[in-house]
Amino acid sequence: MPAPPRIPRSFREILELVWWRLDQALDLEMIRWSAKLGALEALERGTTAIIDHHASPKAIAGSLAVITEACREVGVRVATCYEVTDRHGLEGAKAGLAENERHLKSSDLTGPRYVGAHACFTLSDETLDAVCSLASELDAGVHIHVAEGPEDVEAGRRLESRSRESWLLAHAVHLDRELSGTIAHNPLSNMNNSVGYASPSTKRNRIVLGSDGIGGDMIESFRMAYMRQREADVTASPETAWKWLAAGWELFPEAREDRVTWSYDPMEPWHLAFTPGVRPLEIVVSGETVLRDGIPTRVDPIEIRRRADEQKKRLFSRLG
Repeated sequence: MPAPPRIPRSFREILELVWWRLDQALDLEMIRWSAKLGALEALERGTTAIIDHHASPKAIAGSLAVITEACREVGVRVATCYEVTDRHGLEGAKAGLAENERHLKSSDLTGPRYVGAHACFTLSDETLDAVCSLASELDAGVHIHVAEGPEDVEAGRRLESRSRESWLLAHAVHLDRELSGTIAHNPLSNMNNSVGYASPSTKRNRIVLGSDGIGGDMIESFRMAYMRQREADVTASPETAWKWLAAGWELFPEAREDRVTWSYDPMEPWHLAFTPGVRPLEIVVSGETVLRDGIPTRVDPIEIRRRADEQKKRLFSRLG
C-alpha cells in the first residue's frame, strides 16, 4: 500500500491519512473482491459468521448487497451495515441512511440487524438522531464506533440518552460512563492504532470480541484479548476472554448450528491461549460442507486471491 502523505502521529491522523483516503478510493468491484477475500480468510481460520461495518463514500448505493452476496458465495454468514457520517456533507449522510434502509428491508437477511454509524465526533446531533430513528423504525440496533480514541471522548455524554440494549458499541476504549448495549472489544486494532486498553472486564456490558477488520481469525482475537488482559492484570484467566468469544453467538445465534472440526484437541481456553496455529479441517454451515481438508468447497481460493490482487493494484494506483 502506498505510504500516506506523511507519518500519522495520532489516531485522528491515522484516520485522515490512511483509512478515510482508502474508503474514498473504493468502488463496487473493489468492494466485491475485498469482501470475498475477507470471507475466504475468515473461513480458512474457522470463522463462519461476520458482523461488518462498511464505508465507501463514493460507492454507497448497493455496497451492502455486494458484500452480502460475496460472503454468501464463499459460504460465510454476514450481517453488514453502512457507516453513516457527516464527513461528506448532508447528502453523504442521507445516502448512508438510505443504504442501511434498503439493506434492512431485504427479505432474505439473517443474523443481527444494525444501522451503521461512524464515531460521534463525525456526526451532528441531527444525523445521530436520524440514525436512531431509522433503527427504531426498522426494529434494528445501531452499530457504532464509541470512544475509540481521545478524539471521541464526548461519545458517552452524547449517547447516554440514545443507546439501547440492541446496540453494538465498538471499542469503548475511552468511554467515561455506562451505556446500554454490547461492547465489541478489538484488542489487536486498539494496539495497532495506539489508542489504549479498553479494560472490558471492568465494564458491566456484555462483551464480544472483534478484529476491526484485521483478519477474521477469532481464535487469534481470543489469544490477543487474553494476553492484553494479562498484561494489565497478572491474575487474569483465559476463561474470561473465552466467554467474550463465546458471547458472539448471542449476537449471531444462527451460527450456533455450524460445525467446525479443528486441527487441535481440546478446544479449551487454557490450551488455546498458548497454542498458536490451530486451524479448521472441516466446516459445515447450514448442513453444507463449505471447507473440507482445509480447502473451501464453494470457491477457488487461488482465483479469489488473484482477482483481489487485481483490485488491490487498482486501489493502490488511486492512493499513490
